[in-house]
Amino acid sequence: MTASLRNVITRHNPITLLDSSCSPVTLAHVHQIHAQLLVHGRLNHPLLFVQFLAAVALLSPGNTAPSSPQHRDRQLLLLYSQRLLDYSPHPPTTFALNSLIRAHSRGPDPASAFRFYRRLLCSPDALSPDRFTFTFLVGACGGGGPSSSAAAGAIAHAAALRRGFVSDPHVHSSLIRMYAQFGLLDAARRVYDELPDPDLVSRTAMLGALAAAGDIVLARELFDSMPRRDTIAWNAMIAGYSQVGRSREALELFSSMQSEGVRVSAATLVSVLTACAHLGALDQGRWVHAYVQRNRLRVTVTLGTALVDMYSKCGDVGRGMDVFRRMEEKNVYAWSTAMSGLAMHGAGRECLDLFELMKERGVLPTGVTFVSVLRGCSVAGLVEEGRRHFDSMRDQYGIDPWHEHYGCMVDMYGRAGRLDDAVRFIDSMPIEPHAGAWGALLNACRIYRNVEMGEYAMKKMVETESKNHGAYVLLSNIYAESRNWGGVNDVRESMKAKGVRKEPGCSVIEVGGEVHEFFVGDNSHPRYGEIEVMLREMSRRLRSAGYAAKTNAVMFDIEEEEEEDALRRHGAEVGDRLRADCLGRGREH
Repeated sequence: MTASLRNVITRHNPITLLDSSCSPVTLAHVHQIHAQLLVHGRLNHPLLFVQFLAAVALLSPGNTAPSSPQHRDRQLLLLYSQRLLDYSPHPPTTFALNSLIRAHSRGPDPASAFRFYRRLLCSPDALSPDRFTFTFLVGACGGGGPSSSAAAGAIAHAAALRRGFVSDPHVHSSLIRMYAQFGLLDAARRVYDELPDPDLVSRTAMLGALAAAGDIVLARELFDSMPRRDTIAWNAMIAGYSQVGRSREALELFSSMQSEGVRVSAATLVSVLTACAHLGALDQGRWVHAYVQRNRLRVTVTLGTALVDMYSKCGDVGRGMDVFRRMEEKNVYAWSTAMSGLAMHGAGRECLDLFELMKERGVLPTGVTFVSVLRGCSVAGLVEEGRRHFDSMRDQYGIDPWHEHYGCMVDMYGRAGRLDDAVRFIDSMPIEPHAGAWGALLNACRIYRNVEMGEYAMKKMVETESKNHGAYVLLSNIYAESRNWGGVNDVRESMKAKGVRKEPGCSVIEVGGEVHEFFVGDNSHPRYGEIEVMLREMSRRLRSAGYAAKTNAVMFDIEEEEEEDALRRHGAEVGDRLRADCLGRGREH
């Protein structure tokens, strides 16, 4: 490359403005930059032309809602980059075609990347694919789109093998990820085992495959055996723990990651926020948000949505909505998460208002959106409005209701006390009623103390899921609240006879950024003695202040003092009740 050409490319180059990591780039911006390049004759240089084509191609399609203006712009940008190639004054290069293969592998139709692979093979200039070609092509096969398939992946694998690129670390790792995405973990393991001395890239890919498949024990063994671990390996392991619900381990590993000075990325923080949301670890979630602000990280759609979800599930829905309002770009999942948070906290009307605003912005709802909408209607008691939204799913948006939607409708009727309507709705369902629908009815029967219908709902629920301990517990509570101790005992005996065991209740509390878990009957906490003393003192003070424990839902007809003691020891239910009552008494006195 001559010095003059290097100067053209590097000095005052408007192509550098096509960096969407700082701010969204629109089609209008590309038109302006293209015009400047043409006016100044810079596209006469083949290398600069290819650089421009690649920059435009990689702006698309991005993680945007299909109905959003940004998504439509990025689809047009993908077409724009193809037109640049078609009308190029220079012969196509492997780099240019690789850029389009890569762009399509990330697009709505990943299989279209093969068109440019065939174009590369049929080039009159006898172009040859390279390691990047197969890295992107294999990625297109497992891209997750409707046209991606394991068969196409096998074809790409065979082509890479035939041309001698299968041992390249990046191609190799792409193959591992691709097979793992199709659930073919054995195939991924065989690819991994082909390398006598796998490098960091291949080890990390295999780690990610194991973690994504839920084989978290084997993933951790591989993680611990790695002589060197990069950010991607740490992210994969933390994400794996979060996905299988082992949130405590995810946060502990994140702490170790920081101690070792590993760079924290947005992907890391998304997994950590998921773990915080699961545990209710608000302080750690706030720390993550502060870290984002302190380091001026761009709040992407994924990161912003994770923040909204964390704040909502940790009880600070106001802060979550503040994050949502400040997000520069929102896809349908961000809107749905915000609506879910509002519904979760009883703000049903606000949830529906947000739904109307989302539609005004041109964002099409999905099935996930309607779960949030129906929950909002349920907590607000808006039965008829909920029914209209339910009907609009299929009539207006072509969305077939899921089990969750039917369960929400039953819950909506049940909360409103319309138990007969709930039963009629279940009977009219076009699909087999699932445990969630019967469970919603059973819970409504507990609220309205309808023993007969509760027995019917419990029978149906157990027919669907014979080992569902929740059905037995709910019916037992219905009997207990009616002081029917014989019924309570019958439920217990039935559970024993069928081998059904109730999962122990669990409370989680965060103190000084450290998460503590307490299970019923577990005294393994290192400060258990002090906690026991404090609980007794709290109970004494609450009784002296006039607190009366609700003991009519305890499983057995024992003495009142013993009932209260049983409730006090049940951390999952009474811990929250004591805290709420303490706050209430404090305000009253």
